[in-house]
Amino acid sequence: MKRLGAIVLLLSLWIIPAQAVQPDEILSDPVLEARARDLSTGLRCLVCQNQSIDDSNAPLARDLRLLLRDRLKAGDSDAQAVDFIVARYGDYVLLRPRFNAATWLLWIGPFALLAAAGAFLFMRRRNKLIDAESALDPQEQAELDRLMDRRP
Repeated sequence: MKRLGAIVLLLSLWIIPAQAVQPDEILSDPVLEARARDLSTGLRCLVCQNQSIDDSNAPLARDLRLLLRDRLKAGDSDAQAVDFIVARYGDYVLLRPRFNAATWLLWIGPFALLAAAGAFLFMRRRNKLIDAESALDPQEQAELDRLMDRRP
């Protein structure tokens, strides 16, 4: 029974995602810390590129986590804190980019490509059906040839 408990404990520790937030970064106010954690999961580590700053062990990610926590302690709202970081590092720091003139193709492009592919496949199938319907069987071709020979 003890062995089963140890296995379950090890599996649960393996399943829980590792957080890179160091103990000295954690805010004493649990509400601010929860806000910081929520916001940091939406910010990209500029070194790791496909990890949030909450998951990354890179020094730059640590700096961004500390900067975010400083902004929240200063009284910034969630949007103001994120906007401050975006103003410094650009839209690339957002894991989920905002919809604006620079990113509209990123958001609409996949749907437009899917619609174009669907239209292409529809037109291709329709053309094959039309070709199949317009093809004459040998008896019809013979009748057509006979009629064409009678024309003046």
